[in-house]
Amino acid sequence: MSEAFDAIIIGAGQSGPFLAARLATAGWKTALIERTHLGGTCVNDGCTPTKTLVASARAAWSARHAADWGVTVSGGVTVDMKAVKARKDKVVNASVQSLTDWLGGLEHLQIIRGSGSFVSPTEVTVNGRTLTAPKIFINAGATASVPDWPGLSSVPYLTNTTMMDIDTLPNHLVIAGASYIGLEFAQMYARFGSKVTVIERGPRPASREDEDISASIRQILEADGVSFLFDTTVESVVKAGQGVLLSLNTDGRLASTEASHLLIALGRTPNSADLNLAAAGLSTDKRGYIPVDDNLHTSVPGIWAMGDINGRGAFTHTSYNDFEIVADNVLDGGSRSIAHRIPVYGLFIDPPLGRIGISEHEARASGKKVLMGIMPMSKISRAKEKGETQGLMKVLVDAETKRVLGAAILGIGGDEVVHSLLQLMAGDLPYTVMQQTVHIHPTVSELIPTLLADLKPLA
Repeated sequence: MSEAFDAIIIGAGQSGPFLAARLATAGWKTALIERTHLGGTCVNDGCTPTKTLVASARAAWSARHAADWGVTVSGGVTVDMKAVKARKDKVVNASVQSLTDWLGGLEHLQIIRGSGSFVSPTEVTVNGRTLTAPKIFINAGATASVPDWPGLSSVPYLTNTTMMDIDTLPNHLVIAGASYIGLEFAQMYARFGSKVTVIERGPRPASREDEDISASIRQILEADGVSFLFDTTVESVVKAGQGVLLSLNTDGRLASTEASHLLIALGRTPNSADLNLAAAGLSTDKRGYIPVDDNLHTSVPGIWAMGDINGRGAFTHTSYNDFEIVADNVLDGGSRSIAHRIPVYGLFIDPPLGRIGISEHEARASGKKVLMGIMPMSKISRAKEKGETQGLMKVLVDAETKRVLGAAILGIGGDEVVHSLLQLMAGDLPYTVMQQTVHIHPTVSELIPTLLADLKPLA
């Protein structure tokens, strides 16, 4: 006997809970299925905990460098990792509890703990129960990708999820992967006091960024004591005492390194394998993502896919935007889509990177006439006054339409400052609007008009 609902949502990441709340508030009998914690990766082992750890690492860094600002810290600086973890857990638990209390108090919403999988295009089974609904929304997320290195299954290793359980300071943390997750952990643990080595199969960190941005990221992390091994692959791993011995290949040269802790940060894999998608008439692409159109519809009528699992955005903010689009279209008769969603994301090392639109590399490949402005953070008064002059600002503009095409701001406040340029793009306004606007002194944002006044054609 199946249980009838108006809507079923599989997964409670950044789309699922908010859509569930909207539907339930509208009077829809809604089932929200979640096998672990409400809030998904962001709340439990992504944005919230990692940025809490970044803040603790920043405090340690500031204390160690206090003399640079004329402040004396006597007795040295130590980090209590148990206290650091306790603070992180407190912040995370408060977020999860708030979400749980909110959803639990909603009429028409039933939260079901367990793993949901399809029986048919309108039926889902969970914990022996069969639920049916004319509309089903998938928000099952993604998990850390684990490589098939020889010996890996026999050694202790960490992912971004299990890293959240660490309450001691690793003696030597080796991180496989120099993309966003790996770089954030590398800097924070170097600041906590660990020896940190990052292994990257490519030639530079954050390889999707332009080379000058990557170079500056590398300088920032190396200044904190992070070591990099580029153009390096892991051939095999074996247990060594309580740690791991990694056999490495760097351009044909064999070497090895021993780690007290090994963190795998090699990307994410969508959680599609356990959904029995074939029963619903669905299939995935070769990477495991569920294809959707610009309105987040799958190929099967009545089924939508939101968040990481649809391959159309791997961030909390894109997942939440997926919810907004689906809710508007399903409940309000709207026609929103992701067709014109501007790429926007951040890298939360310290100082952070804010990125919007296209990169310089993409601009050159576009065939458009492009203007570009670059300014080192060392020229910005606010950065000099605060003693944080690492990084640079870069803006790309269409020479004919005067519209901003993209920007990268790596430096103090970069993740916030970049939004002012994002609004120009969203409003389809020429860059001259900002160039001719008076900004507050002394701020980082005040140098954006100066940067825009010195645009030059791409060479």
